[in-house]
Amino acid sequence: MSLIRLLQRKPDGEIVFREPTSGNVPAYAILSHTWGEEEVVYQDLENGKDKNKIVNKAGWRKIQFCAKQAAVDGLEYFWIDTCCIDKKNAVELGAAINSMFRWYQNATRCYVYLSDVSQSDTGVDDQRVWEEAFKKSRWFTRGWTLQELIAPRLVDFFSLEDKRLGSKLSLESKICEITGITKEALRGDALSNFSIKERKSWAECRNTTIEEDGAYCLIGIFGVSMVPNYGEEKDQAFRRLEDEIHRMYKGFSYEQYAVRLNLASFPEATQFVAREEELLEMHKVLRDHSSRSCVTLHGLGGMGKTQLAITYAKRHQEKYTAIFWLNANDEDSLKLSFRDIAQQVLRHHPSTTVLSSVDQDGDLDQVVNAVKEWLDSSRNTKWLMIYDNYDNPKTPNNPDKLAVDIRQFLPQSDHGSIIITTRSSQVRQGIRIHVQKLDLKKGLEIVSNMSGRKDIENDPDAIALVKELDGLPLALSTAGVYLEHVTTSFSDYLRLYKTSWLKLQTTSPLLGSYEDRTLYTTWQITCNRIQQQNPASVQLLKLWAYFHREDLWFDLLQHANFVDNEWIQKLTEDELNFNEAITLLCIFGLVDPDKSPRQQTGARGYSVHSCVHSWIVFVLNKEWDKSLAHMALTCVASKVPNTNEKYWWLTQRRLLQHAIRQDFFIENAKVDIEGLYWEFHSLGNLYSDQGKLAEAEMMYRRALEGKEKALGPDHTSTLDTVNNLGILYFNQGKLAEAEMMYRRALEGCEKALGPDHTSTLDTVNNLGNLYKDQGKLAEAEMMYRRALEGCEKALGPDHTSTLQTVNNLGNLYFNQGKLAEAEMMYRRALEGKEKALGPDHTSTLQTVNNLGNLYFNQGKLAEAEMMYRRALEGKEKALEPDHTSTLDTVNNLGNLYFNQGKLAEAEMMYRRALEGKEKALGPDHTSTLQTVNNLGNLYFNQGKLAEAEMMYRRALEGKEKALGPDHTSTLDTVNNLGNLYFNQGKLAEAEMMYRRALEGKEKALGPDHTSTLQTVNNLGNLYFNQGKLAEAEMMYRRALEGKEKALEPDHTSTLDTVNNLGILYFNQGKLAEAEMMYRRALEGCEKALGPDHTSTLDTVNNLGNLYKDQGKLAEAEMMYRRALEGCEKALGPDHTSTLQTVNNLGNLYKDQGKLAEAEMMYRRALEGYEKALGLELVSSYLPALHTIFAFGDLFSQTDRTDMAKAMYIRALSGYTTVQGPSSKWSRQTEDRLQALQVVSAETNIGQNENTMPEVANSRSLKEKIRKLGRRLNIR
Repeated sequence: MSLIRLLQRKPDGEIVFREPTSGNVPAYAILSHTWGEEEVVYQDLENGKDKNKIVNKAGWRKIQFCAKQAAVDGLEYFWIDTCCIDKKNAVELGAAINSMFRWYQNATRCYVYLSDVSQSDTGVDDQRVWEEAFKKSRWFTRGWTLQELIAPRLVDFFSLEDKRLGSKLSLESKICEITGITKEALRGDALSNFSIKERKSWAECRNTTIEEDGAYCLIGIFGVSMVPNYGEEKDQAFRRLEDEIHRMYKGFSYEQYAVRLNLASFPEATQFVAREEELLEMHKVLRDHSSRSCVTLHGLGGMGKTQLAITYAKRHQEKYTAIFWLNANDEDSLKLSFRDIAQQVLRHHPSTTVLSSVDQDGDLDQVVNAVKEWLDSSRNTKWLMIYDNYDNPKTPNNPDKLAVDIRQFLPQSDHGSIIITTRSSQVRQGIRIHVQKLDLKKGLEIVSNMSGRKDIENDPDAIALVKELDGLPLALSTAGVYLEHVTTSFSDYLRLYKTSWLKLQTTSPLLGSYEDRTLYTTWQITCNRIQQQNPASVQLLKLWAYFHREDLWFDLLQHANFVDNEWIQKLTEDELNFNEAITLLCIFGLVDPDKSPRQQTGARGYSVHSCVHSWIVFVLNKEWDKSLAHMALTCVASKVPNTNEKYWWLTQRRLLQHAIRQDFFIENAKVDIEGLYWEFHSLGNLYSDQGKLAEAEMMYRRALEGKEKALGPDHTSTLDTVNNLGILYFNQGKLAEAEMMYRRALEGCEKALGPDHTSTLDTVNNLGNLYKDQGKLAEAEMMYRRALEGCEKALGPDHTSTLQTVNNLGNLYFNQGKLAEAEMMYRRALEGKEKALGPDHTSTLQTVNNLGNLYFNQGKLAEAEMMYRRALEGKEKALEPDHTSTLDTVNNLGNLYFNQGKLAEAEMMYRRALEGKEKALGPDHTSTLQTVNNLGNLYFNQGKLAEAEMMYRRALEGKEKALGPDHTSTLDTVNNLGNLYFNQGKLAEAEMMYRRALEGKEKALGPDHTSTLQTVNNLGNLYFNQGKLAEAEMMYRRALEGKEKALEPDHTSTLDTVNNLGILYFNQGKLAEAEMMYRRALEGCEKALGPDHTSTLDTVNNLGNLYKDQGKLAEAEMMYRRALEGCEKALGPDHTSTLQTVNNLGNLYKDQGKLAEAEMMYRRALEGYEKALGLELVSSYLPALHTIFAFGDLFSQTDRTDMAKAMYIRALSGYTTVQGPSSKWSRQTEDRLQALQVVSAETNIGQNENTMPEVANSRSLKEKIRKLGRRLNIR
């Protein structure tokens, strides 16, 4: 490399040359730019006589910029091409051109100065402007700047004003788009990793002022050396560059061993889409090495291994002297391929003695040896050999006499490159790359290319087809070429694929790209080879037709051992036999082992590709065997675990897809269902546990019909199915049907087993659950007490079944608001379970969780958290973190944090619960949807109303599908949507939701059920906010009377409605009645929940509002302070409920004329909201907007008009977004703004005329606002 001449910026700012020396080069910065008309050149600085002339040149600004920026980066030295090279010295110029790439590469930093990109400080729009200019910059069109972009490690881009626009890394995506250069090249990957063709493409659209520079500027890009010869003209310069590239990449013996790539010998690859990751991995192995390098591409037939090898060869052909393709299917094919190679070489080099001396039509072994000798030549090092279709390797376990030992056909020397493609995973040559299925995007690309149908990436039918073909290039190509020749739609092709698979494949046009040509023949050869080695492997494939294609494992087949079939018995009697059979299928790529271990649910499973599975069904199994279908159904049903088994939910999830396949057989009469009632019952349990209630009902009904026919309607097994149908209907919300089933089961059990039998008592307990959910709490208690007394008598007071009924009684009391009795039941159940089962048993932990719920509702949040944490830690240990019961407790912790105002922690819990349930139960399971609903509640309270609506809508759609539109859980979410619309000010939509919820609950639960009454209460809230106070009072009174009857007068839910009536009376001006309601609510809450519960404190706060309006300001302050201290203690100083009380204190101080204290309260409240919710969410959270509005009033009252205006504008923006421009608060804020504007206008007129100086007086200003306020009806 030539010595580099640097510029030095001295401490006094003077810029001087540092002449090159042979010593170490100091750290330096380097400039990249486009040349202008007045550049400072070497002679200007060398002479240095007329400094004024130099500094007046336009180019001096660049030197100053580079010097200053280098100093900022701690660099004393820098280099600029305009003045650091003596271009009049031809020797120095030539040396500099050959060294320049390395100079840029070795620079500490490179500054790109873009004189045609301007950046001002006007904001976001300015960024858009400079980004547009950046894309069009002349710098990206110049030849020399290519190496200046690629060579340096750190590159910073600057505008005309010396402002930093970004770095090569931060602007990477834009630069890639502008230049077409890959990210890997920009990030400093070795340029040898990129083909000559690709590197040439980077410079195709770049220009140079001097034509020969078009070639010279690429010297560094290709890592060659050549002497510049200006005047030789462009074409000659490029010819010399090409020669140097060939000399560099192929050695001086290039011509002697060069053989032009013969594409005729390669299979077609027209439909290939680039597998960039695999190509890059191949290139890392095969790029320049001093020793031989080898890659083995293995994978399922039809996966595109050959096309991948061919694409690699075409992309990198410049780096090889010769590329040869060989058919490695068998020894004869290999020998013929070697003869083709010999003939190709002799066509290019007839005098090659080692080949010309051998008879090409004679002994092929001699031809093979001659070609290997030619490849082994010490100077012939740049060849690439592709051994394709090496699918029958010779191994100790392969008895096939036609198996090939590829080692006999590999050159002996330690140079050159080799690619092997094979279906066998036992081929161990070189680095192995598993070629796997394509992603959806590339699958669509293949279908589009082959069919000629464009813009299909958003076509749902095309997407569905590509998903079904599951990334197999052969299947995708077959579909594409078929669709090219017919007018069949994507959806019709998919239908034909599923119903007429074999006929569709046999009538599809042939593909020249694949040796086997068709989807229905491509795996037959592999299967034949497997048959020779182990017939049981093929039999296992045939059996697979009757199971789902994914996750088959040994234990799933255990029941098959009982069928009267010799080969099935042998396959399943011993796990070693199964492993031997499945291993061979894996070796040949037809089967893939599950990558993730399944310690909790036994052995890992195995899967086949969807297209292979179709081939197994339609080709390998020529006829459908109903007896095997029967056996498969029995295998699946026999593996369904009970929910008290360890890891039952994981096993059930594995079984679900197999059960769905069995369901398909049943629906399509592919299996004889006679006598399968036990299997149907088991599959019904599976579907029920997995939340697939419609499928469960169908299975239970089949089971019931079968049992009634085979065993009779009163058989205990029949009654077991009847009971399960009752549970199913109960979970579907079909409470009348559930009761009918339970009563039938109960009467049958009482008759067959007696009234005190434990099975009878189980049904009694279930009836208790039903009555509890119907709101028939007295009847529920009667059932639970009967079940409890019976269990105590039959099993003893400490039996776990007895204790579970005790737990259920606790749940009942909890729902009745009898919290003391509920706690007593829970404690008895807990103590008994701890003694009988241990403190860490899952049943014990469930009661611990229930105690957490109790404490949570009592407002004992610390105790609740302690219970939840104990339950969570125990369940994580006993059941694993992802068990659904564990996730239920995670969800409860989310509820707790939500009520404590710890919204970040609540969201974390809800998200963990949601992700776990989606994985364990699926996204549409009712338990999953309930957590989705809870996330909606969280977002609702955070003011993230769009996200809340998205969650509620997802929950609603899922519940409507799973449970039906009239299920009570569905209606709960409808009610929540009503709450959301209510807070958004969409009162019509809110009323529609509330009415739907109310009508549905009245129908499902009755008009007096507590859930129905809660929706009645919500309608009261709506009417209250609409100003329909009479209708609101009617709703509140109905809710109150119903709750007093169903829950007692002192139940907390009853007291909530009492509190709402107090608010209504307060707004009607009925202050005496309001106080009576508030006092009743307060006394009840203090008794039921304690004086420090948040519900108690809400009522204390309301009493404060009442006293303030009554003018009892001292009493009001006492209430607010009690509420504030309680909220700070229970919820923390930054909880939104705490901040609302802070705001109310601000209102009180403002009314008392304590404006400084009022401002302090408002400021604390607003800053608290901003901290808790973030600036963006504050603008959509109503309590925060009320604080902003109050702040506006305070500023207006203290003559800070501009600040008042800013607050009103901010409040108005929020009210308009949340409630719409016509809402009460929006109109009121607009009126405030109008009043301010009128006063400001009158004040300005007075000041301009200088006749009314008193207008500026604060008293006059206040008076004008008050008058205008009265005119505008502002209170």
